[in-house]
Amino acid sequence: MTTDELPIGTRIKRLRTRRGMSRPVLAGLLGRSAEWVKAVENGRIKTPGLPMLLRIARALEIEDLAELTGEGHAVPVGVFAGARHAALTDVQVALTDYRMHVPRRPESVGHLAARLNQAWAVRHSSPDHRTQLGALLPGLIRDAQGAVRAGGPERRAARRVLAGVYQLADFYVAYQPAPELVWLVADRALNEGYESDDPYVIACGAWAMVQALRDSGRWEEAIGLARTAGERITHYLDRDSTPNDWRGITGALNAELAYVHARRGRHGEAWAYWEKADRMARGLGAEYRHVQTSFSVPVMAAHATTLGVELRRPGEAVRAANGFDADSIVSVPRRSRHFIEVARAHTQRDEHVAAFALLEKAAQTAPETIRYNGFARVMLHGLRKNPPSGMRADVRRLCDEVGIAA
Repeated sequence: MTTDELPIGTRIKRLRTRRGMSRPVLAGLLGRSAEWVKAVENGRIKTPGLPMLLRIARALEIEDLAELTGEGHAVPVGVFAGARHAALTDVQVALTDYRMHVPRRPESVGHLAARLNQAWAVRHSSPDHRTQLGALLPGLIRDAQGAVRAGGPERRAARRVLAGVYQLADFYVAYQPAPELVWLVADRALNEGYESDDPYVIACGAWAMVQALRDSGRWEEAIGLARTAGERITHYLDRDSTPNDWRGITGALNAELAYVHARRGRHGEAWAYWEKADRMARGLGAEYRHVQTSFSVPVMAAHATTLGVELRRPGEAVRAANGFDADSIVSVPRRSRHFIEVARAHTQRDEHVAAFALLEKAAQTAPETIRYNGFARVMLHGLRKNPPSGMRADVRRLCDEVGIAA
């Protein structure tokens, strides 16, 4: 067997030992167990997906994923994540400033909730949503933390708002070269939900944590958390007094379960949960949209495209995309992400002209979505190396805009 034919697990083991790194150390950097690392290296479990391979490459200080995958073309690790956003340091400092500062006059919970609602509106309506959030989050994080630390009769309500602030921060820190912040904000959002003893807030925090677990390949933990959070609020759903957002987050959790099963390659389970979520969305009506998750009828149609892509059935993905109007997705960043997912489907079909057109559409819709989307950056990296006939200049222009070097 040539070096290029070695299994990925064997490559990981060689690179790890070459750097003098033990299995427990690598496992700690990945948030997994030493037994899991051993199983990957020995080929006893399925090869990790792209997000985990990227984390392994970073932990092993590898600059080219070809060292792990053995593929004949170089794919720089930096391609998968956009450059560090200008405001990331400010957001990080706000998140990790552990001094027990309690303001003399903490902001009222009502005013904080209004600021949070406005920030969600900005996030969903802005093509430069990451820059907008980067300006809003540091102050919002500090003020919400201060309201909780101040205690008093509003503390439980303040915890609900702080959980929402962390849920919003999750959208900002995602896909940036600081994966530890994704875990930090997801864990804090879930913890604030538990501290507030609010099943709805807990479910919203669980939704964010399920995504973090999914992207780390921790399938069973993701499934268990989504199911537990959903079951916790199920008995409230038949009450007339229950807000529709409780049903919305339940549907969003089922949609995430569908995504987890699709990522695992389990077709039946993925579509069963998708159908369950889709029924919930249609029951809520065409105008309903859950603010945090964007759960809605159009977004469930977009999820159908993603399931097809993850299950490696691009024909199904393209048909799903053609079955609804993407402009009906209210959230601008979510709409841009959908165009990227459709581009992934066309790439799987080797339809590179169509893929480029969708990537260009994604960039026009929300340039800060495509700039930080790893799948989009990989596709553009490939297109830059092998552009469709007559499109070299167009591909180079878009790559330059997104930050994909030659």
